[in-house]
Amino acid sequence: MTFEELYQHAYSVLNPRKLSEDAEAGGVGAALLTDKGNVYVGVCIDTACSMGFCAEHAAAAAMVTAGESRVVKMIAVGWDGHIMPPCGRCREFISQLNDGNVNTRVMVRKDVVWTLGNLLPYGWRRTEEETASAHDDGDQ
Repeated sequence: MTFEELYQHAYSVLNPRKLSEDAEAGGVGAALLTDKGNVYVGVCIDTACSMGFCAEHAAAAAMVTAGESRVVKMIAVGWDGHIMPPCGRCREFISQLNDGNVNTRVMVRKDVVWTLGNLLPYGWRRTEEETASAHDDGDQ
């Protein structure tokens, strides 16, 4: 599956709306492609006291609920259609779901793809050798 196709999945779930006086949802959509070829989507939920979560978290929860954990590609799309890189919390969260997820290809903006490992070059779980390898390999 191409990133353009994955983009369409993420874009298709965008639906910015107010849920209540204290919560909004749907301003960001995300799509994850797994190693089994399945696509999981999710939207962000923003709450007044910061108890919400990102679209990537929602998509990952759907993926884990379905029994999968290995993400091959991921993308997030803002309400106006622009591609957004995952926040630090999402990067770390996805990386912890499966050791292979450091190799997940992430579109951070149009035509720019990095691995999750490159977005987390000094991860707290990496050895010095792994950190040096991720920094030196230039896989962008």
